This record gives sequence, C-alpha cells and structure tokens, in this order.
Amino acid sequence: MTIKDVAKSCGVSVSTVSRVLNQHPDVSEEVRQRVLDEVERCGYIPNNSARDLVKSRSDAIGVVVRGTGNLFFSAVLKTVSEEIERYGYTMVLHYIGSDADEVKAGAILEREKKLQGLLFLGGRFDYTPSELSVIGIPFVCCSYTNYFGNLDEKDYSSVSIDDYATAYNAVTELIRRGHRRIAAVVPSKDDRSISELRYRGFLAALKDSGLEADESLIEETGGCFEMPDTYEGVCRLLDRTKDFTALFLLSDTTAMAAMKALEDRGRRIPQDVSVIAIDGLNVSEYAIPTLTTMIQPAEEMGRESVRILMNMLKDPSYTGHRLLAAPLREGASVRSI
Repeated sequence: MTIKDVAKSCGVSVSTVSRVLNQHPDVSEEVRQRVLDEVERCGYIPNNSARDLVKSRSDAIGVVVRGTGNLFFSAVLKTVSEEIERYGYTMVLHYIGSDADEVKAGAILEREKKLQGLLFLGGRFDYTPSELSVIGIPFVCCSYTNYFGNLDEKDYSSVSIDDYATAYNAVTELIRRGHRRIAAVVPSKDDRSISELRYRGFLAALKDSGLEADESLIEETGGCFEMPDTYEGVCRLLDRTKDFTALFLLSDTTAMAAMKALEDRGRRIPQDVSVIAIDGLNVSEYAIPTLTTMIQPAEEMGRESVRILMNMLKDPSYTGHRLLAAPLREGASVRSI
C-alpha cells in the first residue's frame, strides 16, 4: 500500500493525503477524517508507526540506556518494554556509551521522536537543575538516584536500590561469617557515582564492626565495571598481597572476572578466598562455584519505573522515589571461617 493507493481510495490527490498526514489545517474535516480512516483501515505506514500518523501526538516513551554491555540493564529492559506496551505506549530504545551524556541524548530523542516521557536506565548521580532544564517531559532515573547532586526531590523521580546499604549488608555478611581480612576491587573510590556509594558502604561495614580498612587490600581499576579491568586489578592485588580471606566486588560480572583471576593464580573459591558481589544476575548462578550476591530486583525496578512515569504523565505535579530491597542470594562462593 502506497500514498497513491490511499489517495485513489479516498478520491483525493496525493498532496491532500500528505497534508492530512502532516496535520496541515487547510483540509476540510470531512476529507481529513476520510483519509485518516483509510490510513487506519489499510495499515499504510509511511514512517515508523501508523498510529503516530492518525493521532495528534506521539505515543512514544524513550528509554536511554547508558552502557551497552550491562547484563543487569538487559534484565530490567525486558520488564520495561512489556510494561510500556501494557500501558498502551510504544518504546523508543536508544543505547549510549558508558561515558556519554544521557541527558543530552534524551533531549535530542525527545525532540526527534516527540516523546511523551523518558526513562534513563543508568546515569550520573550528580545532576544540577540547569543540566536537566533541557528535558521538557516527565522522566524517571531507573537504577540510580541523585545522591551527589542538588536536585529537589520534587523535580525528578527515581527507582533504585540503596547502593550504600546494599554494599554495607554484603560486607557485613562476610564479617558475620568470620572474615576479618576483606579485600575490595572497585572502579573508583571517588567518582560521585555508584562505585563511590558502594565503596563507602564497604568502609562503613568494616568500621562498624571494629575493623580498619587496609589500603593494601583495596584495588582501583579505573574502569567502568569492565571484566578485563577487574581481572587485571585482582592480579595486581594478588601480586601485592595474598593476606585476605574474602573479596568484595561491586557487580556480578566483575565478580566472575575476579573469580577467574583468583583461580588462574591458584586461589581456590571459597576454600582460600570467599567472594561476594551485588546484582543477582541469573548468569552468575552458573558460575563455578555459584556466586553469593545481593539481588537487585530487575523486574520490580522496571515495573516501578514505568508505573511512576505513567503517573507523571497523568499528573504533571507527581513525582515518586522508590528504594527497593536487595536481599542476599546465598551461593557457594562464601564460606564461614
């Protein structure tokens, strides 16, 4: 079906059909409706969505994903996609690099796709009001919050776990199991983002248990939760010292890289070194041994993010913030000593 077929079926010119589809005012209401009815009946699709052509505004929700290789985001996206469709909207998915500006990407997507709302999956923890002024539609920060920024809670919405508390609980579990020499491999100690928050939780758990953080047991990779960076970081840690019985990682994927480095260097898990992380990815259940980890509830996070966004679309004054629980998933990578 072409635009010429639509015009012929309606008994009008091609230019008239074009004016109707582009919402020009110089067409009678009777002709406009006839053309729109025919477009809908025959399923004519000149661009991406026939529904967008017969409505006065787009029904699209943009989802900007920061980081192309994050397995946890893939789990969240499945639920986000299903929920957006269930509410009667279409999803416009846009991936950016882990170092890219998600706000700029969202603003461009908003204008190009005439979005109704935005969901940022991954992003910075330190926005300012001026930085977000370029976004003119409701948005939700999914998997993170503005912990280091100065936004008023009424100016944005978010759904995440408490990264500080979750790290605290993970390290406390190691301490409860008798570990006192606990090492950590982190992307950064002070990146004003998720790495710093989880590192702070690690330090607080040690302090509250009467343990001092040993700088020789802490390795910064300088990467962005990349497995090769973590593997090399664990190797550097082992070159420096083997005087630790447990290792804390900030994500399941980095934990699996760490486990390989430990095994490659002759350190058995958990006999020589216990390993704990945060994420609860399905794939880490197949690690050898099964990874002990704190579960980020991917489905609930995706569902809550879309629910809050839908409420914002109904009521422009509405905002919402949810901190989700991250329970322990016991595996076989941690032992008591």
